[in-house]
Amino acid sequence: MKLLRAIQDGQVDPVGGKKPVKVDVRIISATNRNLIADVTNGRFREDLYYRLAVFPITVPPLRERTEDIAELVRHFLVRFAAEEGKRIRAVAADALGVLNAHPWPGNVRQLENAIFRAVVLADGDEIGAAEFPQLGHQPARMVAPAMVPTPEEAPQPLRAAAPMILDEPTPPAPPASGDALSLTDAAGHVRPLEEIETETIRFAIAHYRGQMSEVARRLRIGRSTLYRKLDEIGLSTGEPRDASENVASE
Repeated sequence: MKLLRAIQDGQVDPVGGKKPVKVDVRIISATNRNLIADVTNGRFREDLYYRLAVFPITVPPLRERTEDIAELVRHFLVRFAAEEGKRIRAVAADALGVLNAHPWPGNVRQLENAIFRAVVLADGDEIGAAEFPQLGHQPARMVAPAMVPTPEEAPQPLRAAAPMILDEPTPPAPPASGDALSLTDAAGHVRPLEEIETETIRFAIAHYRGQMSEVARRLRIGRSTLYRKLDEIGLSTGEPRDASENVASE
């Protein structure tokens, strides 16, 4: 309740103070839970949720955005190599293959720790798959070696050229010519909202070829909400469900 009041009124009560103090702050909160479901089940205050969720940002887990891994690896390598005083110039193709194949249940933080460990273990100027024994031996994806510039050669390492990843994601299916959604039935009456929603979800799944993360993103709903709606309409996709996506609200 105190947090809600502070956000709503923009003032706090200092410990030992005699009157509220006006504050001008920006609140950024993060969670990996489905707060809408928690609100529905009475585990989270509805009024606090709507005060926090002014500008929600959905961040998919790292395994669903593997195109970010190479850039993150380069960033962490330059940083840790400078901190540890090592001159590491490249990441071998087999190492990038292992990193891209790993599911990363700990997301970016786990990747950061793995890169730090690899930098500490590295004896030469290149990071190889041998520096990631804790990740197991996943089959490597075809990637080109990533050259990592030293700090003196690249004052802006984040702008370095990204490695070439040869396996590109499947593009969404082109829109069909008859994809218009009718809002009225044969008698000219407005169709029930539930029926229109069901048809929209079915169309989105077919349009994006069963890529549920993309379906949820385009419909602007969470994956857990999408799966709940699929259960309600009795539609199963056969895709394993995972509620580990992070949601940040500002």
